[in-house]
Amino acid sequence: MPASAQMGGKRGGGGGEAPKGDDKPKVDEKAYKAAIERIPEPKEKYDPWGVVAPAPAAPVAKKK
Repeated sequence: MPASAQMGGKRGGGGGEAPKGDDKPKVDEKAYKAAIERIPEPKEKYDPWGVVAPAPAAPVAKKK
């Protein structure tokens, strides 16, 4: 017997019912906004390259 893919295809009889598009859970907008507001604001800006490259040193004023 020849091997076949699991997706069914044109020849096989396996497939079953088509998936329905309304299976997604409903999102409660009030709960979502309340959860977003509970996230604290960061005290300093996140620097994704902070670990890779050190922060540049502050320029030193030259004396005359």
